[in-house]
Amino acid sequence: MQKATRNEAAASNASEDRLSKLPNDLLLNILERVDTLDAIRTSVLSKRMLKLPTMLSQFFLSISSIKYDHDKMPQINRAVAHVTDSILGTRNPEITIRNLKIRFILMDRDSLTIGRSVAHAMSTQKVEAAEFEIITEKAYRNCTPADLRQNAKLFNNFVGACPDAFAGLRRLWLRNMRFGEQDIPNILSTCKLLESLRLIHCDSGIHSVLQVEHAQLIELEVDLGKFERVELICLPKLQRVSYNNWCSSEHPVYFGLVPQLSRLSLTKVGVSSDKILELSQLLADVHSISDLHMDFQSEKIWVVPECPKMLKPVLSKLQHVNLDNLPEGCDLAWTMFIIEAAPSLKELCITVWDHWCIMMTNKEFRKKYGYCEKADVKWKPYAPDFKHKNLAKLTIYGFQPNDNFKRYIRCVVEHAVNITEISLYDRKLCGRCGDKVYQSRYPRTAEERKRTAEGLGLTSPAVIHFRS
Repeated sequence: MQKATRNEAAASNASEDRLSKLPNDLLLNILERVDTLDAIRTSVLSKRMLKLPTMLSQFFLSISSIKYDHDKMPQINRAVAHVTDSILGTRNPEITIRNLKIRFILMDRDSLTIGRSVAHAMSTQKVEAAEFEIITEKAYRNCTPADLRQNAKLFNNFVGACPDAFAGLRRLWLRNMRFGEQDIPNILSTCKLLESLRLIHCDSGIHSVLQVEHAQLIELEVDLGKFERVELICLPKLQRVSYNNWCSSEHPVYFGLVPQLSRLSLTKVGVSSDKILELSQLLADVHSISDLHMDFQSEKIWVVPECPKMLKPVLSKLQHVNLDNLPEGCDLAWTMFIIEAAPSLKELCITVWDHWCIMMTNKEFRKKYGYCEKADVKWKPYAPDFKHKNLAKLTIYGFQPNDNFKRYIRCVVEHAVNITEISLYDRKLCGRCGDKVYQSRYPRTAEERKRTAEGLGLTSPAVIHFRS
């Protein structure tokens, strides 16, 4: 036993010696790749490394878990606040802070400590990018409307107490808050340098309207709020918008002055009462979209195929399309309306997946707002002989060697005359519901793949890849 202990000690000392002999720039590069709290713990391995945390240029200070353990989380939150104050107050001010990200629980004393420390650092040092990710003591499922309003009140007080910290923020991520009508515009006016805003379970009341104006905002994500509508009034630098699971019977987004908007992502659990979106109307005032992502959550298809003459003006710059979580068993031909209406399209990716755990999670939602049975969306080409010259790549996740997929691939290849690559993947698997997935017939052996490729009957030179 004593010999084993001596060997372990010797190995530890040897490891410490090897680590200590590394040059500072390499050690700093290693430490900046981990949570800053872990970097501090590592630095106590040697006297030489003790000074390294004061030389870091990137900081990620975070509570260690998103689980709401009320016995431990406040303690960890206090530690995050203390370390933030200590490090930012003692570090070398001549070293630029390239990235400062702090993830913490919204608690009065801790929030003020963090806010004031960050504000002081911004006034005395160069901080290129700072980010707050703020969570609340209660998870959304445990929050009452009064809790949501109280969370927003606490946050507004935090902003009011530390305006200089928010004035220098580049990214802000908020959860579980119900604001007053003017609160979000006031927050945006305080966060003058803000480039990215993410709101999860945040709103200004059921069926409220969010109006967004900001000179610097590049990215906006709204997830699971109760807004009736998000109005993008004046956002001259906005490039990316993501809106997940809106609660609106009309078009969920209004596009005002957004000249640089290039990527739009829409996710929705479709129910019977939902309005079917017409892209020609939704995007009537924005013709700059080059990347479009639509996630149907394995439920109802909530977009309607339209005439190319109506769609071409708004899809003229579209190059990449991702249609995610299409329900299994439905005809895929309707997706061709995008190919027909988007002459610049280069890549189309579709995922066909009955994702059971998402569908079960959405069960109560569908029960409340109306079930939707699977139904084929009808499409026929407005110009039966149309040819698309730019589509080069088709990717399918969830491929099965049945008539539905074969017919679809032949249809795409018939019209996309210059397609060069077709990538086919098996169904995705989820750790929670993988055992509920139907038996896959995806071709795995070389012989099965050869037979499947020949069964497609393609005359195109496109290369078919069966991806693992």
